[in-house]
Amino acid sequence: MSTSKYHHGDLRQSLIKAGGALLREHGVAALTLRATAREAGVSATATYRHFADKEALLTAIAADGFAALEAALRAADQHPDDRTALRQQGVAYVQFAIANPNLVRLMFSGTIDRAAISPTTFAVLAERAARCVGIENAEIVALASWSIVHGLATLILDQRIKTDNPIALAERILPLLNINPDPRLDG
Repeated sequence: MSTSKYHHGDLRQSLIKAGGALLREHGVAALTLRATAREAGVSATATYRHFADKEALLTAIAADGFAALEAALRAADQHPDDRTALRQQGVAYVQFAIANPNLVRLMFSGTIDRAAISPTTFAVLAERAARCVGIENAEIVALASWSIVHGLATLILDQRIKTDNPIALAERILPLLNINPDPRLDG
């Protein structure tokens, strides 16, 4: 067993957690490998055992973020009515974004390696969309739903929409989505 395993259990996960804490508190610009090592209580060189550079650490933090978002969507996806469950996922997405603004910005930034991110996060949405409108229309409904919810979350995070209660706003907006079994696209 290595020294890092002895002191930290799982050094890689400790570094991801430490980097995530720095990201939450100070944003991506303040997150460095050296600061992450300091936050985790290890030497600066210890980070290089697990991450080649800052981008690799950011990708790992984003991957953890997508896993947490997936868990939030799955927890919200419990209603027996498909359309209600889809709207509840939307509210959960907005809640997650409001609770983790710097993480969400990182997750959807162009700075991380997309190949390292699991596609299962949005499978939750696609599975529920398929139950709402059938498999043949699921992709377009999932894309439309995601676009609306992500747009709403981004507008709130960027303070383009002023609201004292973003969750109540999401709960009012999302029922307006008219998800019907045979969506037609013009064009």
